[in-house]
Amino acid sequence: MATQVLAGVTVPDTPLITKALEFTRAHSTDYAYNHIVRSFLFGFIIAGKIPELQGRDLEVHAVAAIMHDLGWDPTGELISKDRRFEVDGADAAREFLRREGAAAEWDKHRLQLVWDAIALHTIGSIVFHKEAEVQACSFGIWADFQGPDRVPGGLLTWDEYNRVVAEYPRLQLMKGLKEVMCHLCVTKPETTYDNTVGEWGDKYVESYSRKGKLTQDLLDTCNLDDL
Repeated sequence: MATQVLAGVTVPDTPLITKALEFTRAHSTDYAYNHIVRSFLFGFIIAGKIPELQGRDLEVHAVAAIMHDLGWDPTGELISKDRRFEVDGADAAREFLRREGAAAEWDKHRLQLVWDAIALHTIGSIVFHKEAEVQACSFGIWADFQGPDRVPGGLLTWDEYNRVVAEYPRLQLMKGLKEVMCHLCVTKPETTYDNTVGEWGDKYVESYSRKGKLTQDLLDTCNLDDL
């Protein structure tokens, strides 16, 4: 597989990866696009140091990392009314691969790996027990939010981190993340009650109450005589 070097990191270079970058750029804000590229690069740095992840499908890892936040699409074209943003992103990536990938190369298994890597990337209690490609993708994503000091085993150094950030600046990522999460809580709150998105709503969105909604759901499904 051909390679390219981005911010000092050697990563695979295929026509499909190029198309994934172009598609994602068209459906991302500046801060979100830089976040996905950093996540892509950090994932390859970290996974390259973990023996158990050496045999992973590099193109699957790359595409999943590049497309993992399509559920934030500012154009609205990829956003559903009734699904979590992670599922929107996973669905959009799978449709992209069915459209742009060679059918002989993108079988059900590879498509599922990309879907799982994106749909589960916020659920640490599950994603780091999945296949190598899924784990590697989330290692990079989590590293971009948490920084090198919280990457297990010192697998990402500050020199590596700073080199990538210098090439792809953060551009107030956390401010943008707050806006996206709160927007989801306002526009489709039913998708936010059972996950971490709702924490942003509880903290910042007036009249939003995840705790109240979950409590009411519990009462609605229980026989009060049994409580």
